[in-house]
Amino acid sequence: MSNLDLTKKRKRGEKAFRFKNFGEQGYPVQFDGSFRHNVEALIELGHFERNLCSGLAMWEFQLEVYRHPPLHVLLFVVEEPIEASVSRHCKHCQYVGWGHHMICNKKYHFVLPSKDTAVACVNCDWHDPAKCKSNLIEIQGHTMHGVFHSNGFGHLLCVNGVETGSYLTGHHVMEFWDRLCTGLRARNVSLNDISQKKGMELRLLHGVAYGGSWFGRWGYKFGRGCYGVTQPIYWKAMKAIQGMSLSLLIYHLGHYAHDIPSIFTRYQSLSDNSLVTIGDLFHFMLELKSRLPRENWIDSYSPGFLVETNCRWSPKRVEMATRVIIEALKRTEFRWVSRQEVRDAARAYIGDTGLLDFMLKSLGNHIVGNYLVRRSLNPVTKVLEYCLEDISNVFANHEGLMLTNNSKVKGRYYITRNQLMKDMLYLYKHILNDQKPVLATGIFSAIPVAARIILDTKYLVKEYCGDPLAKIELGIEGKLKLYCTVSLRDNEEGNEATKKPMPMPMPPYECVTLKNNATFDELKVEAERNFRELYWGLRSFVVKTFVNLDAKGTDMVFGVVEVGRKIILEGNINKEEGIRKEAIYESGVINLNHVDCPCGAKDYDGERIICCDICEVWQHTRCVGIPNNEEIPHIYLCNRCEQEILLFPSLP
Repeated sequence: MSNLDLTKKRKRGEKAFRFKNFGEQGYPVQFDGSFRHNVEALIELGHFERNLCSGLAMWEFQLEVYRHPPLHVLLFVVEEPIEASVSRHCKHCQYVGWGHHMICNKKYHFVLPSKDTAVACVNCDWHDPAKCKSNLIEIQGHTMHGVFHSNGFGHLLCVNGVETGSYLTGHHVMEFWDRLCTGLRARNVSLNDISQKKGMELRLLHGVAYGGSWFGRWGYKFGRGCYGVTQPIYWKAMKAIQGMSLSLLIYHLGHYAHDIPSIFTRYQSLSDNSLVTIGDLFHFMLELKSRLPRENWIDSYSPGFLVETNCRWSPKRVEMATRVIIEALKRTEFRWVSRQEVRDAARAYIGDTGLLDFMLKSLGNHIVGNYLVRRSLNPVTKVLEYCLEDISNVFANHEGLMLTNNSKVKGRYYITRNQLMKDMLYLYKHILNDQKPVLATGIFSAIPVAARIILDTKYLVKEYCGDPLAKIELGIEGKLKLYCTVSLRDNEEGNEATKKPMPMPMPPYECVTLKNNATFDELKVEAERNFRELYWGLRSFVVKTFVNLDAKGTDMVFGVVEVGRKIILEGNINKEEGIRKEAIYESGVINLNHVDCPCGAKDYDGERIICCDICEVWQHTRCVGIPNNEEIPHIYLCNRCEQEILLFPSLP
């Protein structure tokens, strides 16, 4: 059993970092090198755990979320060498279209465990990997899990907020991840957007409201669509569904979805602008939701939102103290009173002053039962004051107009988050996710088609640094920095007619640092070292020549290579190691799985596929009419092979 407690409090003298600025430049280190060097500099500050995560090297960072009350979360950085990987090839690279990338020697996992995954890790017998069923990097349900290849390309595997047992909201987690990627100088990062809220697919909901994914606010954009969806098709689908007229929908859908007209009227009365399209309505509802206070009550003195792991009082005592404070505020007849007055009134029933102080701090600006406990600093006396307000008055500032008997009458709608989410779910179900015949004819037939296209667009990508410009820089201390890549040529495979070698995909440009008086021979040696350390297939790589330079080995680099010149070094790998050149790429052997689907897909995108038993071409099961809830048949013939068989002449 591991003696590591993932929920432990920080010991005196133990290093802790602030969560809100971890990853910024200079905090905790100066990020001024390549991704690989920045990660190495970062983990030097972490607490090394030798016997954890099935023997993989792991570093722990304690991150302070709040100081009062104290709350820390743990960040784990796990180094996974290629020798320890279950599979050399990365399926996430293949799904997002990076199958042409070379396999790296190492991966780095960044994990923020949730409450549940922390317990699973603590209960694991790390010292016996055969008995360990909860490898940290294999457990599902972390607050955050991202993985980087050592060349700076990465994948955000999961983000989970408070609804799944995290101490952090999804927004806070994404801010942290984005800071981390920027600081480490990651290149491109992908993610698979399958996030949901109350059963609603967020990529569809936010696509209709904002024209992009929820992750778009952090710069993640269309990366690759499934089922042959391209970026132009994706944008056309988005515009089509966003611009659908609300008046037409209300007229046609109101006959069987009776609440749609009233829901529309409710939010039109709250909006200062006219809501004309579906996009307008969902945009306004999501914006309104962000402004409404959170509801933390269940029509009782429920203290659940106050009880955290660092609260030393039982839920029963917290509930009792909550009731006493609310009753004391009721007796003030909804006027503002000082904190001391509330404390003195409650002190007659509660002897524990520590509990009282904790409750007065926690209840401020929270809703309990039918009341909002307001807390504010008096600008004159500089004293904290409390006031109890009936919940029906909280939204009194939202006034609107509604039509009654052809006359305009002042009216009010009091909208809570709970009511808004119910309305949004109703609209989502009956407009965006409805399969009834009324949406299958005429202009409305575009809605289910467009919604399907948006849902089929799950892979998003953000370019942080991308490939740096291939340029030469003269740095400080006489150091010369230049960016170069390597080219592999296969002299055995190629076009038989031309006998020309087949060019292989080149890896991204890497920064090579030399002395300012370095020669081209020294450049070859340094480039070999860098690419051997980075890529599994280049461990025996030997530079033969420069592709686009005419220089001798003894010539000095500085002065020959001008600013902005791309450096490409050509070489070979040792064939004695028995590695096929195609196998050094993330997609594996080229054309191993030949995809040619009716939807237009030519590469595997992670969706369920089936192989024709005659031509061995792979196609999506959905595209050939096999529902996801049905098993794949043992024998399958594609439509083309079936037609060819039917054309065979009959035997005598």
